[in-house]
Formats: sequence, C-alpha cells, structure tokens
Amino acid sequence: GTMKILLVFDFDNTIIDDNSDTWIVQCAPEKKLPNELQDSYKKGFWTEFMGRVFKYLGEEGVREDEMKRTMTSMPFTPGMVELLNFIRKNKDKFDCIIISDSNSVFIDWVLEATNFHDVFDKVFTNPAAFDGSGHLTVENYHAHSCNRCPKNLCKNVVLVEFVDKQLQQGVNYTQIVYIGDGGNDLCPITFLKKNDVAMPRKGYTLQKTLSRMSQNLEPMESCVVVWSSGVEIISHLQVLIKE
Repeated sequence: GTMKILLVFDFDNTIIDDNSDTWIVQCAPEKKLPNELQDSYKKGFWTEFMGRVFKYLGEEGVREDEMKRTMTSMPFTPGMVELLNFIRKNKDKFDCIIISDSNSVFIDWVLEATNFHDVFDKVFTNPAAFDGSGHLTVENYHAHSCNRCPKNLCKNVVLVEFVDKQLQQGVNYTQIVYIGDGGNDLCPITFLKKNDVAMPRKGYTLQKTLSRMSQNLEPMESCVVVWSSGVEIISHLQVLIKE
C-alpha cells in the first residue's frame, strides 16, 4: 500500500480569513439581517439557521451570481495560497481533505475561483444547492450521535470513516495533520494519535481551548503546533516530509 501524510483542513477562518456564513450577509439589504431572523439561531442548529438566512436572501431578490461575487471576494488567510501551492507541488506525499461546517456551494465557488480544487482529494461539508426558484438551500451533512458536536456535523466521525475507507483501499496514513480554528475542530483533535499534529490557529477558539486543557493537564496524545500564517505550516510540513 501507499504511505502518506493526511492533511485535514477546516475552511472558515482557516483557509479563508473569515466566516463564509456571516460574510454572505453582505448581500442582504443594508448588509444586515432583521433582528428576529438574527435572534432565531439556537446553539447546535447553525445549519437550520443558515437555511432561514438563505431563504430570506432569496425572498429579498438576491441572485446566485451576486452571492457568488460576494463569496469569491472573501480574502484567504495569510500564507494560505503559498501553503496550498506547496501541497500541490508535493501531492505525492500528501492527501488533503476539507471538513467544514460551511456548505458545498460556497466551498466550490472559492476553490474554483482560486483554482485550488485539484489540491483537495475530498470535501466533506453540508450539501447545498439552488432550488427551482433560485434560492440556496442547505442540508445537514449527516446524522450522528456525538453529544459534543453540532447536530449537522461531527468532524471526528467524518475523519475516522475517511481514514478507515482509505485503509481498505490500501492507503495508510503515517500521520494526520489537522489544521483548524474553531470549537467544532476540538472533537477530531482529541482523537488524534501520538504521531499526529494538531495545528490550531493562534488567537482563535480552538487554540484557547487546547491551551486551557493543557493547563488543566487534560491528556492530549498529538503534538500541538500553533500557527498564524500558512507559511509557518509549510515549515512544519517540510520537516515532516524530510524525516
């Protein structure tokens, strides 16, 4: 079989330097949502909330091309373009996936506009599509029974299933490197093994949570490497492929 390093990326605030779901609000009238819509979010039910946001945008006459223009104007995180180009040059050593709470339409638009589709072997995210009346609709990625994660997506379940499936195809990962920023990246990271690397973005929820856990001496098997630019991630990956 093949031996490779698996790179797992979050999308929002990791590949792109903002949150795609809040960025799209720029399309709304006066660039904001009505209070009652804004207040309708319930913790753990973000995808349902976004469904209502997309319905509102559609009813306000926001069309697909306008949403696409807005989405593809979102900036990449510093050093990310360099990192993705580095991974592309070394695809023989890396497999690369995205596990994201965004949606398939937004991620497709961004990867297409920036020509980075080929870097990623798979994208796991909430499926979205435009319906007959031109409104964007979004569904939960899957159902799961993990009580730590939002209802629509447990990133750990996705990661474990992917790694198992790859093993059946004869692809064995020597290491997993997990690059993310948010609270929903904690679940997959706590299941990483001794050889793996957790890479939280400096100053974001995931990094703060991990440092609190280490102060409380909660055991973590993987090593933790904090980053603020994709260029720092390149340096770390260069060390891993030289080993």
